[in-house]
Formats: sequence, C-alpha cells, structure tokens
Amino acid sequence: MSKNSFKEFLKRKDIEFSAKRYFIDALGAMAQGLFASLLIGTIIATIGDKAGIEFLSTIGGFAKQCSGAAMAVAIGYALKAPPLVLFSLVTVGYSANDAGGAGGPLAVLLIAIIAAELGKAVSKETKIDILVTPLVVILSGCGLSILCAPYIGQAASAVGKAIMWATVQQPLVMGIVVSVVVGIALTLPISSAAICAALSLTGLAGGAAVAGCCAQMVGFAVMSFKENKWGGLIAQGVGTSMLQMGNIVRNPRIWIPPTLASAITGPLATCVFKMEMNGAAISSGMGTCGFVGQIGVYTGWLNDIANGTKEAITAFDVVGMVLICFVLPAVLSVVFAEILRKINWIKVNDLKLDL
Repeated sequence: MSKNSFKEFLKRKDIEFSAKRYFIDALGAMAQGLFASLLIGTIIATIGDKAGIEFLSTIGGFAKQCSGAAMAVAIGYALKAPPLVLFSLVTVGYSANDAGGAGGPLAVLLIAIIAAELGKAVSKETKIDILVTPLVVILSGCGLSILCAPYIGQAASAVGKAIMWATVQQPLVMGIVVSVVVGIALTLPISSAAICAALSLTGLAGGAAVAGCCAQMVGFAVMSFKENKWGGLIAQGVGTSMLQMGNIVRNPRIWIPPTLASAITGPLATCVFKMEMNGAAISSGMGTCGFVGQIGVYTGWLNDIANGTKEAITAFDVVGMVLICFVLPAVLSVVFAEILRKINWIKVNDLKLDL
C-alpha cells in the first residue's frame, strides 16, 4: 500500500493520529463515562446506605461495576466508532479496567483507543462484518488487557502514590503544585477529572486538587459576574470554567487571578485544614461541577468514619471545605482581578461569555 493510499484509507475510516483526538476528545469522553457510572453510582449508593434504602444501594453498586464498560464506550463514541465497534468496546472496557486495578482508567483509555481504531480499520471491509469487527475489537482489546493492563495500572498507580506521598511529606509545596496544575487542567480543554481518576489521586493530594479546581470555577464565575450576571455565575461555577478558554486565548492575563487563588487555597487545604478527598478519585478533578468535588470530600469523610480512621465530621471540617471550595476562591479572585483591572491588564468585556 502506497503512502498516499494509506492516507486515503485512514481518512475514509476517520482514523486520525492526533493529540487532540486521543488526549482531549477521548480523555474528556472517558471522564463523562466515569461520571455516568462510577461517580453517579457512588452518590446513589451513599444516599442508599445512609438512608437505609437497599434499593438505591443496589443500583449504585450496579452503576459502579459498569465503569470500565462506560469509559470504553464513551471513548469509542469520541473516536466516532461505528456501532459494532462501539458495542464491542463494552467487553474491552470491562477487561482493561478490571486488569488495571487501581490504575484501571488509564489502562481503559490506552487500550480502548487501540481496540477502537483497529475495529474501525476492519469495519465493513468484509462480507462477514458482523463477525470480523467484534472479533478484532474484543480479541485485540482483551488481549492487551491481559498482557498490558496490569503494568499500565501499576505505572499509573505508582505515579499517583508518588504524588500523594510527596504531598504528605511536603504539604506546602505540593499543595501549591497539585492545586495549580490540576486547576489549570480543569480549565484547559482536557479532563482534570479523568487525569485524577487515571492516577487514583485521593487523600491530601486529592484535597489540593479539589481546591485548585474550585479556585478556577468559582474564581472565573465571580470575577466575571459584572459581564455575565447570574447565567455566567451558574454556567461557570456549577458547570465549567472551560467556557473562558476563548477569552483566555485572546487575553491570557485573565487566567492570573484564579490561578493565584489556587496557589493559596491549595496549601491552605493541605497544611491548615488537612482536607482530604477520599471518595472516588474522579471527584478530585471535578471542583464545584455539580458540587461533585464537595460530595466526594463528604463521601470520603463517611468512608473514613466507616474505616475507623476518623471519629466524626467536625465543624472545622465543614468550615474548611466551605472556605477552600467557595469563599476564598471568590474573594481572592475578585481581589486579584480588581488589581489587574486597575493596571489595565483586564479590560471591559475581556471575561464576557456568549450565553
């Protein structure tokens, strides 16, 4: 096959080897798959457990068990996989997540991408497509799950554990680093939630990640209130700060206030309030989106109480979470933004959204 004909084949199959396709589109979709299974399942199960409603606990358990399949199907959807490929990815996602252990989400991301692209390559190329396509997807995906997923999972878990260990050893420095980096990732067109899930980022580092994400979302929501009013406050504060990416490209300086806020709230979370995120790891990268970050912190408190590592939820815990997630990001971002407005680094309508 000549180089030109190979390019034409890839174009016809909509196979695009690009960082955007694999690490923005696929990663973002994977986070949605996690949200629609593990995260929602955790919330439902927690409500069921605490309210004594076994029906909800059972449903939550079912949802959590399907996280691998949900991630893989979401990834296949982002890669524009045809139906047979998409449906076959259910098995691939389950196998990769199961074999990957704590680092299962990263294993699912990498293996589902490969299996999906191989499936797209053979899709409708034979008269027995109903057999060939599922066979290629499932054999390649499950084969890679058996051979590679444990090692991918171990690598991801090792990185996550190293970050969490470093945060415990150096809570001030790592509180700043984790908060700023994960917060920036949340606003960029990539998925901070998927990154946190892939690295199993919980504990003190998870708390710093929550702080950074909240600083970005609440910060942009409040500092742009003059331009965007209540609609913008809700869209950014409970939705996503990613809405500001177009404005950031036009004037990167608008990113300074919430980023500085995250550099302050992160170490406050790790050093002063000792805020840990011991719920589902994906919650570490969600911030105030649907208040998932706060639900994750609360769920973690309940888990710690059940495990005997925490006696009870204290007023200090609650006040700390409210300050770190809502009050300080709002106040700090507004203060920093006003300083930048006075020196003309932020101008009128620089933060305006088309809502």
